[in-house]
Parts: sequence; C-alpha cells; structure tokens
Amino acid sequence: MNWKTFFALLSRDGHVARRNLIPMLLQNLLQPMLFTFVFGRVMTTSGMLPQAYKNLLLPGIMAISMVMSGVWAVAMPLISEFQFTREIEDRLLAPIDTAWLAVQKVVGGMIQALVAGLVVLPAAWLMMGSGVNVDFGHLIEFLLVALLVALFSAAGGLMLGCSIGQTQVGLMFSLVLAPMMMFGCAYYPWKALDPFPVLKYAVLINPLVYASEGLRGTLVPLAPHIDTLTVIAALALFDVTLLFFGLKKFNKKAVS
Repeated sequence: MNWKTFFALLSRDGHVARRNLIPMLLQNLLQPMLFTFVFGRVMTTSGMLPQAYKNLLLPGIMAISMVMSGVWAVAMPLISEFQFTREIEDRLLAPIDTAWLAVQKVVGGMIQALVAGLVVLPAAWLMMGSGVNVDFGHLIEFLLVALLVALFSAAGGLMLGCSIGQTQVGLMFSLVLAPMMMFGCAYYPWKALDPFPVLKYAVLINPLVYASEGLRGTLVPLAPHIDTLTVIAALALFDVTLLFFGLKKFNKKAVS
C-alpha cells in the first residue's frame, strides 16, 4: 500500500469536486429539497398530512440524499473513465495496487455522501419550519449508521459503475434507483407496510430500508423504526457484500 499515492489520488478527486461544488450541491440537494418542501411544508401546513410526519420524513430525505450522492460520485466517473475518457488507464499506471484504486474511489464517494447528508439535514430542517423534533441523544449510533450508509452508497456505486455501460445509465435509474427510493421506507416507516405483509418483508432486500430506518431510529427515536442493532448488522452485511463483489468487478475490468 502506497499511502502517498492513495492520498494524492484522493486529493485530486477532492480538487475536482471543489471545482464543481455548485453543480454537485444542486444535483444532490434539488430533489430532496423539493420533496421536503412539498411533503414536509405544503402538505403539513395545509392539513393534508399531520405535523408529526415531518419527523418521519427528515431522516428518509437524508438517507436518499446520501445514497444518491455516493452512488453517482463513484458510478458515473467509473462509467466515463472505463468507457469514454479512458482516464482509468492513467490511474492504473500509478504505483499502487489495483484494488486500492477502487478503495480510493469508495472513500471519495463516502466523503461526498457524508457531506450531502450533513448539508441536507439542516437545509431540510429549516425548510420544514417548526414542528421538527430531532434528537441527537444517540450521537454515536447516528455516526455509525451514517458511516455505514455512506459506505453502502459508495460500494454500491462501485458495483454499478463496473457493471453497466454508458447507454444503460437511464435504465439503471429506472430499474434500480427509482424502485429503491420508492420502496426504501424513506417517505414512510417500515411499520406503515403492516397492511401489506408480503411487501413488508419483500422490501427487506432493499438496503435503503435499513438506511432510512437507521437514521430515523437515531434521530427520531420515538418514531416507529427497525431495531438499531438489526439495522447496523444488515448495513454491515450489505457493505461487505457490495465491496467484495465491487472490487472483483473492478479488478476484472482493469485487467481487461
């Protein structure tokens, strides 16, 4: 492991991200803010939804923002570098093991996911106005869940970026990301699926369920949520699995 090269590559990606800060923030914040304003402000202020819904919505919006940011931060550059710009060839010449190039991508994606989550949390909180009761009394659990969610999003981006082509990006959003968001318990707690028992247990294969429920349980512990220890174990399993297969895919594409 060449730490100097690793941090040089990470610094390079950080410099590119800083130069594109405004577009990146707009990409990561626009959709969550629109959902927050419509469901957390308009619908609750008009009385169509109860005020308590704001507390259920905020952690879910944070989870979506983190997942989308991490996936796009890793997947899109990989798709471009492997298939269009061929920039990956320059990276492969760096004095560092091939697997660590993928790890560096994942670490960069994790940082962007954490930043997106930390930015969207106060922004959405302010946009929804009064009635939002966020509890930071479980700070250690919150930080652990946030790190696991960030790793899941970046590892998922690595897996997707090494598995699909440029012409399949739209398909990735339609068949993977969109259903994941709709059935990821971001806009409602997992307990709300009680009337649909088959669907309730089918969605447990969706990692976003654990991301939303984990953040909900640590930020709004009085709201219904899946047990935090169960969430941590499930996210850790998804992280290890996605990272393992993502590294295998990356090494295979790098060699080919």
